[in-house]
Amino acid sequence: MISFPSPWHVFVYLLLLDPGASALDKYIAAVYEHSVVLAKPTPKPVSSEEALKLMNKNMDVLEEAIKLAAKQGAHIIVTPEDSIYGFRFTRETLYPYLENIPDPQVDWIPCTDPKRFGPAPVQERLSCLARHNSIYLVANMGDKKPCNHTDAKCPSDGHYQYNTNIVMDSNGKLVARYHKFNLFMSEHQFDSPPEPELVTFNTTFGKFGLFTCFDILFHDPAVTLVRKLQVDTILFPTAWMNVLPHLTAVEFHSAWAMGMRVNVLASNTHRPSLSMTGSGIYAPDGSRAYHYDAESEKGHLLVAELDSHPSLSPTHPAPVNWSSYATTIKPVPKDGDFTGLIFFDEYTFSELAKEAGNLTVCQGALCCHLSYKMTEKQENEVYVLGAFDGLHEVEGNYYLQICTLLKCASADQQTCGQPVTTAHTRFDFFSLSGTFSTNYVFPEVLLSGVQLAPGEFQVLSDGQLVTHNGTSKPVLTVTLWGRWYEKDPPHPYILSGVP
Repeated sequence: MISFPSPWHVFVYLLLLDPGASALDKYIAAVYEHSVVLAKPTPKPVSSEEALKLMNKNMDVLEEAIKLAAKQGAHIIVTPEDSIYGFRFTRETLYPYLENIPDPQVDWIPCTDPKRFGPAPVQERLSCLARHNSIYLVANMGDKKPCNHTDAKCPSDGHYQYNTNIVMDSNGKLVARYHKFNLFMSEHQFDSPPEPELVTFNTTFGKFGLFTCFDILFHDPAVTLVRKLQVDTILFPTAWMNVLPHLTAVEFHSAWAMGMRVNVLASNTHRPSLSMTGSGIYAPDGSRAYHYDAESEKGHLLVAELDSHPSLSPTHPAPVNWSSYATTIKPVPKDGDFTGLIFFDEYTFSELAKEAGNLTVCQGALCCHLSYKMTEKQENEVYVLGAFDGLHEVEGNYYLQICTLLKCASADQQTCGQPVTTAHTRFDFFSLSGTFSTNYVFPEVLLSGVQLAPGEFQVLSDGQLVTHNGTSKPVLTVTLWGRWYEKDPPHPYILSGVP
C-alpha cells in the first residue's frame, strides 16, 4: 500500500526546503505617536525604583497601543524616541533609567529569561509585550556600558550612555540594537559610538534598518543602510521638533522616503508645547498614513499596509537625474532679486509677480527654475522662488542645495522664509527643478494646515517636481531639498576623538 504525505507534512517540507515560501508580499505596519509622561525635574538622580515607576507609566500607555495595533493585524509597531522616560535629563539624572542591553547575537528572550544579563525590567516588559501580542516591537531606551582607564575615551564616570533603539521580534527575542550616532545639540546625557552602526535584520516581510531622529539628516548610517545594504524599510523613532517651512516631521520624513525610494515608519514623540508632532507610514511613492496634531495632548496610532519589497513593486519610482531638466534652461538675467533667512540660512529670493509665468533664481552653483499658474490668488499673499547653496551651521553642520516655492508670512518681503501654517492661494500647475550637484534630493509639497499632498504631485525622471491638476488645498511650500553629503565637514565626534 502506498501512503501519501498529509498536506501539513508537505507544507513543512516546502518550508524547510525554501525559507522564502512563507514570505509576505505585503505587511501591516503601525506607528504610535506617544504623549510622554515626563519625570519631575530633579538635580539629583532618583532611585531605580522611582525610575521604573515612571517608565511603567509610559509603558502602560504603549501597551494599549501595541494591543490595538496587533488586533488590527499589524506585523510591526514603532514607538517614539524618548517615549519610555522622556527628556531633559543630565547625564547623572538619566543613569537610573538605563539598562545593560546586550548584543542581539546572544540569542535572548528577556520575557522568559529576564535575569540573564542583570536587572532588565524594561527589556523584560517590552519582550513580553511583543511575545504576547505576536508583533515586532521597536522601542527607544537607554543603554549603559562600563569602561575603565584602559579605554582612553572612557568618560570620567566610568561608563558609556547610549540613546538606543531595540527591536523585539514576535517571540519576544531581542533581534536588533542601535546606538544613535548623530546626537542632537542638547543630548549631553548621551555618548556617541565611535563609528556609525549599520543595524539590519530580516523578516518574512522584508529587510529592515534603523536609526534615530537627527541621524536622518546625515549620510551615515541613514544613506548607507538604503544604498549599500539595500533595506526595504527604515524604522525611525524620533523626538522631532517641527521647523517650518521645510523641516516639519511629516513633510521631511515623507520626502526622505520618496527621495531614497524606501519605506519609512516614523514615530514621533507628541509634545505640542515643544513643536513635537507628526508621525507617518511612508512609501516611496507617497504617504500611506500620517498624523499631525499641534493642538491636543493625545497620542495617536496609525496602521497601514506597505509592500514588503518596494523596489520590486510596479509602483516603485524610477531613478531620477535631478539636474537633467534644469540644465537645459538658460537663466535670464533680471532685477528684483532679494535675500531672506530660512532657519538662519540666507536665501536668494525672487517674487512671483504675475499669476502665471516662468522664473529663475540662482545662488552659487545652483539655479532653480519654476513654471507655474496660480488660481484664487489673494492680494495680500506673496509667493517667492528661493535658492540656497551653502553650509548650514546652526544645530549641526551639513551642506544644502535647496530650491523652494513658498508663501511669505505677509505681503512684506522681509517676512519671506518665516513660519506660515495657512494659505488661500492655489496653483493649477507648477514645475520646479534645479541644477543640483547631488543625487540626494527630497521632494516636499506642504499644503495649508500643514497637510501633505499624497498622489497630487509627481517627480519626473528628469528632476521636475510637478503637478498638472492642482492640489486639494492652497500651497504653503513646494521644495526640492538637496543634501550634498560630500561637502559636509568631518563628524565632530570623530574629529575631536570623543566617543
